[in-house]
Amino acid sequence: MKVYKFGGASVKDADALRNLAHIVKEYGANQLLLVVSAMGKTTNALEQVFDLAYQQQDFAATLGHSQQYHATIVNELFPEQGHPVYARLEHLFSQLQQQLQLIATQRKGSYDQQYDQVVSYGELLSSVIVHYFLQQQGIANTWVDSRKYIQTDTTWREARVDWAWTERVIKRDLPALLEQQPVVTQGFLGGTNNGLTTTLGREGSDFSAAIFAYCLDAESLSIWKDVAGLLNADPKRFADTVRYPLLSYQETVEMAYYGASVIHPKTIKPLANKRIPLYVKSFLDPAGEGTEICDCRFEVTTPAYIVKDRQCLVSFSAKDFAFISEKNLGTIFNALSELRIKINLMQNSAISFSICTDLHEERLQKLIDTLQDQFSIHYNTQLQLYTIKNYSNDSIQEIMAGKEVLLEQRTRNTFQIVCR
Repeated sequence: MKVYKFGGASVKDADALRNLAHIVKEYGANQLLLVVSAMGKTTNALEQVFDLAYQQQDFAATLGHSQQYHATIVNELFPEQGHPVYARLEHLFSQLQQQLQLIATQRKGSYDQQYDQVVSYGELLSSVIVHYFLQQQGIANTWVDSRKYIQTDTTWREARVDWAWTERVIKRDLPALLEQQPVVTQGFLGGTNNGLTTTLGREGSDFSAAIFAYCLDAESLSIWKDVAGLLNADPKRFADTVRYPLLSYQETVEMAYYGASVIHPKTIKPLANKRIPLYVKSFLDPAGEGTEICDCRFEVTTPAYIVKDRQCLVSFSAKDFAFISEKNLGTIFNALSELRIKINLMQNSAISFSICTDLHEERLQKLIDTLQDQFSIHYNTQLQLYTIKNYSNDSIQEIMAGKEVLLEQRTRNTFQIVCR
């Protein structure tokens, strides 16, 4: 039994879906579960629609662009207008519009809660189209709603999985379905015990696939990307990238923690717990070797370059010029935990403590409001965080050239700078 995860780029248009069907036919297993992301940049588009609705502005045109994008793909793949895919998509967009209108008029629930109810439609739309297209290509399959199988708490936008409940329900229902034919489901999505939708964090479809692989004791998980495997750098930013043929779980976890975009940080842990190998494969070259991530020992010598954009550097200092004590740090960490602000880098001196974090304007303002009575707070936004794993002097000189460095940190194996 295998799990395949297809990201947004692998389902972005009609040709991409034809390629997906080819991969399933040529490389799929007897028992195969497919986890699909939203098509192309749909998640970004739905974020824009949601923001307009939440701000009580006209969202009709922006929603119409997303609807037309999906319609163009469907019209090319399903020329017969009476095909059931049209009714399913019309129903989903009708539900979405009603949800948006409710948000615009009543704004019930928090911003993050309403966000999850809207942005989740990207995966629902994508999985329905994949389901029907595979059927059209002669690949019988069952569509299932992942929100009924991955149960979470109500930590909106970064929901925590109830592993015991989730594993019990997946093992109860899905093996019998998989024995009959492949199953198509959604990444990124979970559900609460009272029927509300949650999401697992941006790029959470990888995590969804790992959850299903773990609960089904899968032979392997394959993530299909537009790159040849796990590379030492983003080829859109760096020339002459190198593919890692083999990596250990531990090395991959560290790269994911620092922000490597190929693997979601939460993905590795459930796979490592059951020794399930992860393959990062290219949907552009499905016969290529890709990268295998497994329980192994493999010495990594090639430096890995990781870049995170939209970073914020926040510095705290005691108002009475006292030292930054453990008590001060405890107060700051408690506030960060409550606001779900993840630290990407931290550094302290005698009288100040600095963190680099992803920029979330709303959470940043809440952090300032919470701590401004106790600390003097200064921050810079729109920065970049560069990380080099297994650095060399040449690699450091390469990334520092021409940059204004605001903070620098070096350990035995890792070098990081926050810069403009």
